[in-house]
Amino acid sequence: MLTMPDPMIALAASIGGGYLLGSIPFGVIVTRLGGAGDVRQIGSGNIGATNVLRTGRRDLAAITLIADGGKGAIAALVAGWLFGPVAAVLAAGAAFLGHVFPVWLKFKGGRGVATFFGTLIAVSPVAGLMSGATWIAVAFLFRISSLAGLVAAAVSPLLVFAVDQGGEGKIDRVYLAAFMAVLIYYRHAGNIRRLLKGEEPRIGQSKAPSA
Repeated sequence: MLTMPDPMIALAASIGGGYLLGSIPFGVIVTRLGGAGDVRQIGSGNIGATNVLRTGRRDLAAITLIADGGKGAIAALVAGWLFGPVAAVLAAGAAFLGHVFPVWLKFKGGRGVATFFGTLIAVSPVAGLMSGATWIAVAFLFRISSLAGLVAAAVSPLLVFAVDQGGEGKIDRVYLAAFMAVLIYYRHAGNIRRLLKGEEPRIGQSKAPSA
């Protein structure tokens, strides 16, 4: 871990760098470079991997999933290495915020699930992996991606609190998980309404564009 002469510089660098990295719209970039068009004009219009899958290109969806998760993890790991665990949490939260509200797309971003997993695994590996296992279990049982993401996000603060090994910044990591969970629920408001009506599409099922 490196030290900075002014903590405010570390704070600004962690937040600013994390946000800019998180705001890179990989779903848009990957689908355009892959010849699949603009993902914002397909299915739900979302820029995440689930909607990229609706292009019929599993390879592009996989790349998007890895890239969206990776940018959150990289932001957290680099900030943590440079400035410490508190900076890692700040960079992780900023990267997540950048994905959900990217400046490059007029603050209209993704729903954040992949970036959520990337950041959580980076700052609290055991809790992050357990949250990922929760997603897999719910997705396997119900075949609904949004439901799996909502359940995984809801349990994540409890998982961090229960299994994180502690040390400096543990409570900050709990707050980070809660912050991301709240934003995930906010960004999934439409999905929640469809879930309550029994109208949410299942994994691999096409979806009409959102109104």
